[in-house]
Amino acid sequence: MPPLFTRFLPGSGFGRGIALLAAALLIFTLMDAFAKELTQRYHPGQIVWARFAVNFVVIVAIFRARAPRVFRSRRPGLQFLRALTQIATVTLYFLAIQQIGLAEAAALFDINPMLITLGAALFLGESLGPRRLVGIAIAFVGALIILRPGMGAFEPAGLYAICGAFVYAAGALLTRAVRTESTGTSMLWSAVVGLTITSLAVPLFWAPVATGDLWLFALVGVLGAAGQAFLIMAFAETEAGLLAPFGYLGLVFSAFWGALFFGQWPDGYTILGAAIITAAGVYVWWRERQATRRAA
Repeated sequence: MPPLFTRFLPGSGFGRGIALLAAALLIFTLMDAFAKELTQRYHPGQIVWARFAVNFVVIVAIFRARAPRVFRSRRPGLQFLRALTQIATVTLYFLAIQQIGLAEAAALFDINPMLITLGAALFLGESLGPRRLVGIAIAFVGALIILRPGMGAFEPAGLYAICGAFVYAAGALLTRAVRTESTGTSMLWSAVVGLTITSLAVPLFWAPVATGDLWLFALVGVLGAAGQAFLIMAFAETEAGLLAPFGYLGLVFSAFWGALFFGQWPDGYTILGAAIITAAGVYVWWRERQATRRAA
């Protein structure tokens, strides 16, 4: 991580991981808001292609002649699988927000922290102590409170978000598994595989792009690249199970963007749920910090 960037982050690896994850979620939910606007006029598959196409251009422009060397991976199989989970996650989520609100989609999608924590214990050998379980349970209660007024989201479009949560959790675990490789390597693999596969599918639903929408397509791609960089660094800093409760911050950000751009103001349930989610994250952070101090 560049020294200029780490200067502004908390000192501990756990604190940096939280800050990086929060930044990733803020950026990704903003990307979702712009993507939702575009889905009213274009097929989600076309937007997914644009997201990876712009992502590829940005990353290649950054690395330029070094790109072939950065692309080399010691774990190409895992990098390829991780890229596939990204394609599936973005596609499923864009299909969901085309038909339901950002807050409803985020509430359904945000079962993923629980899946990440359980998956990290099963597949990565990370501990699953009572503090993490309590934090996940409390945060999940907050998510259910937010979801309660919008039970109508359990329609076919809602299932896209739920399936996307499972795929996203798998991708998060794979990101943790390849953490020994550079952020650039992981980002370049995502961009190359994503662009290649979506380019094969995009002719099926391509529609001419209005000149006034070009900046939105470009912004979706730039935000996708930035969010991915923060996410990779977050999972490189901190165990997946520890970060899981803070994944619910995406609910808060989605509710904010929904209110700002689409007039979908959060009601009392959303505010209460967001408060519970925040409290769960602070609880886990405080307990882990206490445990670290005792160990030191």
